[in-house]
Amino acid sequence: MGDGIGAAGAEPAVEGYVSLMASLALGIVTPALHMNPRFDPPEWEVTASVDDVVGVVQNAERLGYDWVACSEHIAIPSAASTVRGGRYFDPFSTLGFFAAKTSQIGLLTHMTVLPYHHPLELVKRLGTLDVLSGGRIIAGVGVGSLQPEFALLGHAFDGRGERSDDAIRAIRAAWGQRVPEYHGTHYDFEGFIVEPSGLPRELDVWVGGRTRRSLRRAAELGDAWMPFGFTLDQLTELLTDPRVRETLAARAATGRPLKLVLAPEPPIDPLAEPEQTTAFLAAYVALGATGLSVRFDHHSLSHYCEQMAALQSAVRTAGWSS
Repeated sequence: MGDGIGAAGAEPAVEGYVSLMASLALGIVTPALHMNPRFDPPEWEVTASVDDVVGVVQNAERLGYDWVACSEHIAIPSAASTVRGGRYFDPFSTLGFFAAKTSQIGLLTHMTVLPYHHPLELVKRLGTLDVLSGGRIIAGVGVGSLQPEFALLGHAFDGRGERSDDAIRAIRAAWGQRVPEYHGTHYDFEGFIVEPSGLPRELDVWVGGRTRRSLRRAAELGDAWMPFGFTLDQLTELLTDPRVRETLAARAATGRPLKLVLAPEPPIDPLAEPEQTTAFLAAYVALGATGLSVRFDHHSLSHYCEQMAALQSAVRTAGWSS
């Protein structure tokens, strides 16, 4: 990464994305809610109390972070836990609890597994949280990939992509509607009351995934693409592909460019390495990132909060914050 990549005033390397020189959104992969072995969580996360996590979330709000996130898995096979981890707080309960402890920060499901739910179930759960939080819910959704979990829960693994596409359409049709109606390829409903079903606003739908299909799904049906598990080199190769650029340009031509929320890996250390961190993140900005979902290299609760503050300072210094 050379000097000046992604500096204020530079053009994104990927056409069709929102220019983010005015403001770069920041969110956190909320610590302690999920123990991902890939990132070697420190001991404080393993033993963290609910008050510890709430303190992080409240600090994130105070510092101006845009969202906090909570992911979904219901039952992880023991054999898969060495890769995926075994702890996953329920996102609906957790984000509802966070809503009561905060007043402004966005609340992101990162990611809800669409095939595990009927669309109206998600409209009721997310819609209730939206009303309780004053319109702060962000619907992060994915199609899922853990086949044994699908089997355990009694959901079909094959065809999950098409079902998920129709689920997104159904959720959008039902959002904010007391008596929703939808007639799609996989879901069909009318004549049922769903109340609450979200505030009367456009629901932000962020599509997660690790495939080109997830990017197409986001471009066709979502407001943002939020990939995970990619190295910077892999993302660069994907997002500079001419076919991908064409897809994004076509989406931008609609007047609603696709937001790109990227997850830098490995975890960053803006407190100890501010210049290196800025240079590293500049490469994501140059790819067209409109937001970053960050993990920090940290060793204690207080260190984590210091890292959050240091990142905001680095973002302001780089001119990525309005």
